[in-house]
Amino acid sequence: MRPTTVAIAGSGLAELTCAWLLAARGHRVRLRPRPTCGPRPLLLGDGTLALLHALWGTEAEDGPATDSHRLTHRHARWAPDHDADPPLPQPAAVVDGARLALRLLARLADRYPDVVSEEADPAGPPDRSARPDARVPHDPQSSPVLSSTPGRPVVHDAPVPPVPPDATVPQWTVTATPSDRIGAYRTAGRRHLLAGEAPCAAGQDDTTARLECTDDAWLHLTPLGDGKALLQAMVPGPVEHPARHLGRLLARSPLAARLAQPPATAVALPAAPRLHRAPATAPADRTPGRLLVGAGAIRYDPLSGTGTAQALRTAVLAAAVIDSAAAGTPADRLCAHYAARLHTAFRDHLATCARLYPQAFPTRAWQHELDACRSG
Repeated sequence: MRPTTVAIAGSGLAELTCAWLLAARGHRVRLRPRPTCGPRPLLLGDGTLALLHALWGTEAEDGPATDSHRLTHRHARWAPDHDADPPLPQPAAVVDGARLALRLLARLADRYPDVVSEEADPAGPPDRSARPDARVPHDPQSSPVLSSTPGRPVVHDAPVPPVPPDATVPQWTVTATPSDRIGAYRTAGRRHLLAGEAPCAAGQDDTTARLECTDDAWLHLTPLGDGKALLQAMVPGPVEHPARHLGRLLARSPLAARLAQPPATAVALPAAPRLHRAPATAPADRTPGRLLVGAGAIRYDPLSGTGTAQALRTAVLAAAVIDSAAAGTPADRLCAHYAARLHTAFRDHLATCARLYPQAFPTRAWQHELDACRSG
C-alpha cells in the first residue's frame, strides 16, 4: 500500500476521527481545523461515548469527555394527550463539543507527529491556549482492527509505513462542511430546531433530560450543570423570532416550572433530514477526490438521538474508502459504495421518522413534514 496524502478540512468529530484512523494506517494527514467559536453543548449517549472511546483507543475514566456533566435518566411524554412515561435509565454525558474537538486534535497531533501536519486556516490560527487536558498526553480491510479485550474494544494501530518525501499534494479531501451549492442536498422537509440556554429553577433535578410534546412542537430540556439547561424545540418550519417563539412554546409546557425564566436568546437551525446527492467523488487528473462526512454528508432528525454516532460511522467508512483506494481498489467503485451506504441509511431514517412523527403530531401543521418523510 502506498501512503496517501489527505486534507482534512475541518475539526468536527467526524473529520478528526477520520484523520485519526488514516494516521494510524500511515497516511499523511494535513489538517485545516476550523477556529473555535465558543462552547457548544453536545449530548452523547453512553453508546456513542463507547464508540468514540473504541475508535480513539481511550478509556472512559481518562478520555476526552471526562469533565462532562452526567445524566442518568430520560423522561418523555410523546403526545400532548398522553401521560408521561416513567423516567427511563438512559446514561449520557453533556460535553462541550468545541473543547472535545480540541482534546482530540491534541491527541492526534501528539500520537502521530510524523504523518500529521497542520495548515494555517484562512480565518486565523487555532487557539492553542485551550490545549486542554493534563490527563491526555499533549496530546475496515487493513484499517485499525477492533478486537475485544476485557472491558471494551480497543484500537490496535497497524505498522506505520514511511511516507514518501514527495507526497505533498492531497489525493483526497475529507470535510463535514456543508455544500452551499443550490440543489446539492435531498432534504425531507423544512422543520427547524430552536435552541437557547436558561437558568434552572431552584431545586430542580439536573440528572434527567426531559421531552414534552405540545400540539405543534416537541421540547427537550437538557441539564448542563452549574444551574443551567439547554431548551430545544422542534417546529414544523422556519420562525421569525426564535426566542419569542421558544418562550411561547415553553409557557404551554410543564417544562416551564423547571426553568427560572425562558431563554433570553435563541437560534433557529434547519433540522430536516438531508442527504448530499454526491457525497463521494473519486480523484481525477489533478483534482483530489472528495469525501463528505458527518452532517456535511447526511443529517439526521435531532429527535432520533443518533446523529453523532452516525457521524462517527461516516468517518470510519470514509477512512476505509481512502485506505482501500491506496491498496489498489478502484476509487470510483469505492465512492459508489460509500454513496449507496449513505442512501440506505437515509432511507431507513426517513422510514423511522414517518412511523414515529404521526403519533406525536396528527395536526395539519406537520402534514408537510410527514409527507416529505414518506416520499423520501
